[in-house]
Amino acid sequence: MLNLAIALLVSLLANLGLYTLLGVNLWISSLIALALFAGIYFLATRLVMKRIAALMEGAQRDLQAQRWEKAIRALQSGMKYAPWQLYVKGQINAQIGSVLYLKRDFTEAFEYLQKAFVRHWVAMAMLAICYMKRNKSKQMIDTFEKAVTATKKEPLLWAIYAFCLEKIGERSKAIDTLERGLRRCKDDENLQENIELLKAGKKMRMKDFGDMWYQFHLESPGALIKQQTKAIQGRRKIVRR
Repeated sequence: MLNLAIALLVSLLANLGLYTLLGVNLWISSLIALALFAGIYFLATRLVMKRIAALMEGAQRDLQAQRWEKAIRALQSGMKYAPWQLYVKGQINAQIGSVLYLKRDFTEAFEYLQKAFVRHWVAMAMLAICYMKRNKSKQMIDTFEKAVTATKKEPLLWAIYAFCLEKIGERSKAIDTLERGLRRCKDDENLQENIELLKAGKKMRMKDFGDMWYQFHLESPGALIKQQTKAIQGRRKIVRR
């Protein structure tokens, strides 16, 4: 929070100088100091965020080219901005953790995801899944609750939460979670469909969320293709009879 500290220090010195040295009315000097504080903080924050944005764009290009290690190194270099701006450290930890999770380096990813910014819902969902895979159901639920509190209107987040609950044998809680999500994400067809599927005793249908769903490694596109192939083969056998 060096941005805030510098802006505050400069504004206090300006206020003191205007009032004691120049004899400016205290109210006027305070208003000038406040305006100075706001201006310095805004400009410093904008400068830091522009540099972070450029760093993130470069890392994104590396990810698209599957230069995983280079992307991670670029993100790690952004830690130098953490003392300057609030939440930067958590955001960078979230990004690095997400990249490692995508690579299936789950153990290393877990270390970063634990320090992720709570409003980065993808990282929080990945962290909750890591807890589930470690048989830590309470921590999984606690993490999901933090995530849906911070990001209330993301249907996929609610669906993943319910999917994980169903996976650990909590079908009724999974239905309740989807219904909570549906109240936040009005008329979302995927959430409604999955409520009906769970109530009918069937598995949730997640493929309609698209590629975003598969990055969580809870279901692979290959497994879906195999299921569809078996279903087609089964229908063919029925026709032959």
